[in-house]
Amino acid sequence: MPYVFLLFILMPIIEIAVLIQIGGALGLLPTLAIIVATAVIGTIMLRQQGLATLAKARGRMASGQLPAEQLMEGVLLLIGGVLLLTPGFVTDAFGFFCLLPFTRQWLARRIASRSTVGMFTQSGAGTHTNSGAGPYSDQPSASPRRNTGGDVIEGTYRREDGPE
Repeated sequence: MPYVFLLFILMPIIEIAVLIQIGGALGLLPTLAIIVATAVIGTIMLRQQGLATLAKARGRMASGQLPAEQLMEGVLLLIGGVLLLTPGFVTDAFGFFCLLPFTRQWLARRIASRSTVGMFTQSGAGTHTNSGAGPYSDQPSASPRRNTGGDVIEGTYRREDGPE
């Protein structure tokens, strides 16, 4: 949490220093033109990448899979869009980093490898730490709700770890 506080203090200071340096080298109007151009380009990229990610998510849902990777990428697209609309060169660099497909996918994998995924089922709740399996690795996912296209088996169950 102290890192977030430092980020909110240091980021504007760094952004102002960079704007002053670039404004001094290029002049006021070219600097403002670059800031507006990056916002416009970022908006166009955000729309294009957002629609592509949405199409991938719909495809995964249509095939009975969870669009976990696309949800993570959607969050990164949102962050990238906000950063690109924020005036400044440093935030624009981080914003473009979140919008470019290869860097966004790399960042999504890094975040997923360090995250904990909560898994809730009808029989109870449990927590599973992502051990590298799933949508961000080459290993198969251990999802209990995978649609295999087989027959449905009906039955009853009894919990052995608690009261009935």
